[in-house]
Amino acid sequence: MKYKIAYCIPAIYTPSGMERTLTIKANYFADVFGYDITIILTDGAGKEPAFKLSDKVKIINLNINYDKIWSYPIYLKFIVYLIKQVLYRKRLSAVLNKIKPDITISLLRREINFLTKIKDGSAKIGEMHFNKINYRDFNTKGERGGIKGVLAKLWMKQLIRNLKKLDKFVVLSNEDKLKWTELDNTAVIYNAIERMPGNVSDCSAKKVISAGRFAHQKGFDMLIDAWKIVTEKHPDWTLTIYGPGSKEAFNNQIFKNGLSSNCFLEETVLNLNEKFAESSIFAFSSRFEGFGMVITEAMACGIPPVAFACPCGPRDIISDGTDGLLAEPENVFDLAQKIACLIEDEQLRKKMGSNARTRSERFRIDVIAKEWAALFNEVIN
Repeated sequence: MKYKIAYCIPAIYTPSGMERTLTIKANYFADVFGYDITIILTDGAGKEPAFKLSDKVKIINLNINYDKIWSYPIYLKFIVYLIKQVLYRKRLSAVLNKIKPDITISLLRREINFLTKIKDGSAKIGEMHFNKINYRDFNTKGERGGIKGVLAKLWMKQLIRNLKKLDKFVVLSNEDKLKWTELDNTAVIYNAIERMPGNVSDCSAKKVISAGRFAHQKGFDMLIDAWKIVTEKHPDWTLTIYGPGSKEAFNNQIFKNGLSSNCFLEETVLNLNEKFAESSIFAFSSRFEGFGMVITEAMACGIPPVAFACPCGPRDIISDGTDGLLAEPENVFDLAQKIACLIEDEQLRKKMGSNARTRSERFRIDVIAKEWAALFNEVIN
């Protein structure tokens, strides 16, 4: 059956994981399945999408402009937000009743507070791109003390009340699903790889690679410290980290650790798969994730990952000891030891690289899209 689907997301001009994942799915659903896809935005009118969208995918911008709230004095922010919420509900309701989608999917932003109250006849699905503990980043380690802890509890109770009303709530990992004990409408569907790269590493180059935003979440400070341990035994290997964001603090750390000759920070590149294929190990040091799609992309290029088993994603993606290695979360020494293990055992490294490529087939878009189609059939029928 060919469905009419509406996605709700604030904007699609930012080159981040949620926008990229939505683009991959929307393009496949429109071009391959023939679904009627509409993406409904609240912000970013006139800005080009960060990732190329199919001509068959329609975009509607409601011009709510939540991003302008930050320009108001602090005493007005809350009032302006409430006014925009009323406007958003009114305009989204009008659009949904006009286009009459079979299914409306919220990426769990501001519309989740009222989406199920809109009676347009569509099934309602929520799609989570974070993990429960770290959602909204009220407290990055899941702590429950202090003002942030109280706010997190109150907000989570409200969120769960809204999630219970959905026809389905989709999370990115089985690990995260276990944390949503209050819900009985949860499903797991992984993020998809857009395409399997043709260029695959032979895992012989003395190069370790990592990629992601230069932000606290990604843990590059811990990776650099781990690399200092690795280079004491293997100074002929290099680590290169690709990604956007301020690198000053990390460059200072590299200098203080005496790593300037074998640890390099680079901007985001369009041909990251080529960089993966030129490397032999992928290092993943995040403190927390929603999924960790960059791991699957590296594995698709035939390089084994060494990753912190952070919440959530790496445990679902990596079969420890078969197609990669999992390190204890935020344990710098353990991460260093496991990277060194693959450096020192070329045969194991190449075997894991081959297994990683095989494992990555599980995350191909044609596989993931069928899982979504099955879920759509379930909620409609």
